Amino acid sequence: MKKILLIFCSLLAVYSNAQTEAITFNDSKIVIDGRLDESIWNKLPTRSDFSNYYPKNTGTATQQTTVRLFHNGTHLYISAVYQDTTPVVQLGSLKRDDISNSVAASDAFIIVIDTYNQQQNGYYFATNMGSTQSDALIERTDDGFLINRSWNTVWKAKTSVKGNQKIYEIEIPLKALGYATETPTWGLLFYTRDIKTNEWTTYTHMDRNYRIFDLRFTKPFMVEKLSNNSTSRLTITPSLTINHQEDVTNRSDDTTLKPSLDVQYNVTSSLKLDATIYPDFSQIDVDQQVTNLTRFAVDFPEQRNFFLENNDLFSNLGTDGVNPFYSRRIGAVNEILFGVKLSGNIARKTRLGVLDVATKEKDTDPAQNYAALILQQQLSNAFTTTGFLINRQQTEDFDFLNNYNRVGGLNINYKSGNNKWTGLLNYGKSYTSNYSGDTNFYNIGVWYNTLKTSWNTAIKKVGKNYITDIGFVPRLLNYDPISDTTVREGYTHANGELSLMHFPKKSKKIDSYRYLLLKNNSYWDKQGVLTQSSFFFNNALWFSDLSSIYANVYYEYEDLKYAFDILKNENFIEPDVYNYVSSQIGYNSVYNKKVSYNIAARYGSYYNGFRSRGYMNMQYRLLPFAKLQARYEVNKIDLRELGKKTFHLARFIGELFFSNRLNWTTYVQYNTQFDNFNINSRLQWEYKPLSYVYLVVTDNFNKNIHRANWGVSFKANYRFNL
Repeated sequence: MKKILLIFCSLLAVYSNAQTEAITFNDSKIVIDGRLDESIWNKLPTRSDFSNYYPKNTGTATQQTTVRLFHNGTHLYISAVYQDTTPVVQLGSLKRDDISNSVAASDAFIIVIDTYNQQQNGYYFATNMGSTQSDALIERTDDGFLINRSWNTVWKAKTSVKGNQKIYEIEIPLKALGYATETPTWGLLFYTRDIKTNEWTTYTHMDRNYRIFDLRFTKPFMVEKLSNNSTSRLTITPSLTINHQEDVTNRSDDTTLKPSLDVQYNVTSSLKLDATIYPDFSQIDVDQQVTNLTRFAVDFPEQRNFFLENNDLFSNLGTDGVNPFYSRRIGAVNEILFGVKLSGNIARKTRLGVLDVATKEKDTDPAQNYAALILQQQLSNAFTTTGFLINRQQTEDFDFLNNYNRVGGLNINYKSGNNKWTGLLNYGKSYTSNYSGDTNFYNIGVWYNTLKTSWNTAIKKVGKNYITDIGFVPRLLNYDPISDTTVREGYTHANGELSLMHFPKKSKKIDSYRYLLLKNNSYWDKQGVLTQSSFFFNNALWFSDLSSIYANVYYEYEDLKYAFDILKNENFIEPDVYNYVSSQIGYNSVYNKKVSYNIAARYGSYYNGFRSRGYMNMQYRLLPFAKLQARYEVNKIDLRELGKKTFHLARFIGELFFSNRLNWTTYVQYNTQFDNFNINSRLQWEYKPLSYVYLVVTDNFNKNIHRANWGVSFKANYRFNL
């Protein structure tokens, strides 16, 4: 009886402690210097008891982190002290928002904030021991969450070393967060990265099959005396770009001077209005080129800031391969005149997204207006529904013409209380001038996820006339090189995946072993004929230092209905039934060393011939001064009587860090598949928080290194907080 009473009291104490988690209010002011010498820090309750997340996934962390936090009505303050075993600091990058290096490859501390505690979207703030800041949005996807690293806001972080202690001090303006005073309970995640030992530790225990920023594992914190933050509701960022372009091939050049303006107004603390006039995006990172050996287009991530605030509202309207809203379509051909966006929470469980963008006429491409309306409602802890309407319409002198494409739809997301099950149901319908019938899209998907076993399956049906002018549905369009036409065909797609893992408990050399990863994607045409079925088999072994070795087998069945000119020599792969198989082996080195690398080799049949592939990626970190990366991929294709061709893809990325505010990045890319050799070099100086000066030089050559065109851009902006 005494034991039962003791257990009951212990559980009650734990429960009570969980209920009293709070972000304390105190009107103290803090100087962010990484020293924690203000008296308030010693008066606050501590949060510790961090758990092992990776590579160990059980037990309390040996090296603990102590977190304290409070707010003063205008700012949220966080301190974290990591009890390291050495004063040595290891960094992977000093570049802002380079999360894979400045966070994942560095000694760092991270906080994730879900201001509505709804497990739908959140804010990500990280700083490494070089005081390099990374901020991002956490966005819900079909089966979990992803990071959108292109979002930025103004905040402060400083770090210091005291003995073996790594000290982090952070200040986040409350105005940077969307929240409602009537919902003062926020969900928080804290975690620490020690790259020297390759360890991650978390304040909330979670199995490592979940992403470490998964909002389903946030802890609730009551924010004391949360009030509306009415100061600096308006942000204005004017910019000026001088751009010179020279077309060497056609012997022409052009120099332009372009002013632009970005405005953000906080309608409420949770609802933001963004506007942009004559935007210029010359400063964004160049797309990293790929080798594409399929018949369909590949997509690239959005990097333009205007489209990124509450981006998950707009980007998660479909599913993999069927996306009714792909913002990179907007402004891809025609220059953007202006854009307006209203997004955020209009109630505790209701989110709204409204977008309108107008583009200019260019040559034979008419002016267009793009609009989107999204409404998301959390029905319960398990179910969330999203309705949307998207419109593309031709304009002339701001009059709407009868040339349009509209897409409407409804999505229902499900997540179980035990975090093992997720589900997705989609319905979409398009309305296009001069097209009718077969305009629907349906999808249903289920995911199951535990530490050792995970699987998922989905089936979707896409109608022939499910046209999404602002979307991305690549498989709907089939190019026939014989007739030089593109044929639109509907299809049904079923996919499944099964993963089985083993974690040896007593091995000192082996971390884990994936003894089966099986994937299948199968496609049927409108008549129910199987047109393609792809199988992927994988085994992988992770060593205790987290290096890994793996082996893959690929099997492809394809009933090719349209010719395919992969060699670009007009010797087409003819329509027929093809079966081909290939295998690949690879090795990934230890990630936390100055030099890391990945290598892989693949060989097998390919249509009526053979294909071999070699891949190498190497990275050298010379921090805090530089980071160098080189990647090379070669694909040799032998189609016998149709011909042979070798595609080379080489990339070099060099980054020099003069400070965590001033860096110089150069991309050199060589892609023989698309006859391009490109150099992009950018000097970036953040002279004031989120106020930048950029100098960008681009140079394009063909694969024979003959210059085609080049250009230089100078851009400066200044952010006013009013």
